[in-house]
Amino acid sequence: MWVGACTSSIGTWMQIVAQAWLVYDLSKSGFLLGLDMFLGGIPIFLFSLFGGVIADRFERRRVLLASQWVQMASAFTLTLLVVFHLVHVWQILSLSFVSGFAQAFGGPAYLALIPTLVKKEDMPNAIALNSIQFNSATVIGPMLGGVAMVKLGNAWCFGLNGLSFLAPIISLSLLHIRMIPEKTAESVLDSMKDGFRFIRRHGAMEALMVLAFAMTALGMPSRTFLPIFAKQVFHRGPEVYTMFISVAGVGSVLGALAVASLGNVGHKGRIALSMLILMGVGITGFALSSSLALSFVLVFLNGASMVGVFAMVNSLVQLITTNEMRGRVMSAYNFAFRGGMPMGNLLAGWLVPIFTAPTVVAVDGLLLASLGLYFLLVHRKVAAL
Repeated sequence: MWVGACTSSIGTWMQIVAQAWLVYDLSKSGFLLGLDMFLGGIPIFLFSLFGGVIADRFERRRVLLASQWVQMASAFTLTLLVVFHLVHVWQILSLSFVSGFAQAFGGPAYLALIPTLVKKEDMPNAIALNSIQFNSATVIGPMLGGVAMVKLGNAWCFGLNGLSFLAPIISLSLLHIRMIPEKTAESVLDSMKDGFRFIRRHGAMEALMVLAFAMTALGMPSRTFLPIFAKQVFHRGPEVYTMFISVAGVGSVLGALAVASLGNVGHKGRIALSMLILMGVGITGFALSSSLALSFVLVFLNGASMVGVFAMVNSLVQLITTNEMRGRVMSAYNFAFRGGMPMGNLLAGWLVPIFTAPTVVAVDGLLLASLGLYFLLVHRKVAAL
């Protein structure tokens, strides 16, 4: 499962790098760059809760397989459009929406499947290990994507991403674990309500959902608008952009390793909030930096703190949740976590042409640090976990 997911993540990051550069190259628009990320994430925001009900009602492995096939088809479609010089920005935006729709169902199924493969006490390590595979891909994927984009062209990045989906498809086909849900006459809406009631009964869970939304809405634009920092702030080409992504990925891997080394440590809430504050300060520092060397250092630290807080919050949600509710609760978490990305990127994309990318990203960082301080010092339900 880990190897399959890692291979696919490498392909996905190859496409992310090439697609962001292609959109900005075709449009010269920061708004459309943000809109592409918005359309890739908004289906998760809209349909993830329904996807969570599906994950609790159907065999999760099959739901995840269907999601992989749809994303593969989307990647190959974009490959053909680029190869035959038929690509336009609206087509890229449309395919981003299709892939996001598939992820709205695959995401909850994947998050709910992981805990069935490990013991409860090993959950923080398993989640950190999952973060390592994803963030290792953020190092390898952009490096391969940068080489393929410069030497061979964008089409290779998209085509190799399409092929990479074969790895999780094969690994899922070999997986022997099955979660056969009990038959129920309960409506989809009632199932969703049960999930919300479970979240409301656990007061800290609501705060964790707010954190999940905020840390992506305010944190991810610092990565989305890296092409603008590379081009307009430092006046460099795609090699600096891919270096930014790769350095952030190295930091993320080391951050995930640090979380894994902690194991089932106590005071997870306080650790998560401390890393959130560090992440906010680092993002603001990067946005205001005029030194390329300092920016690389800050991108590294931001990558480490970002994956650290992501993994710790995810662990807290998983440890609180029971297995029969896992699909619905994790879909709510996915709804918040992934929903923050399109909202934050769309708002930032609208504000960047007005206030510039460094200003918008700097304010995002300050808001993140302030939010971490609020939950650490005032609203202490998360800090108490």
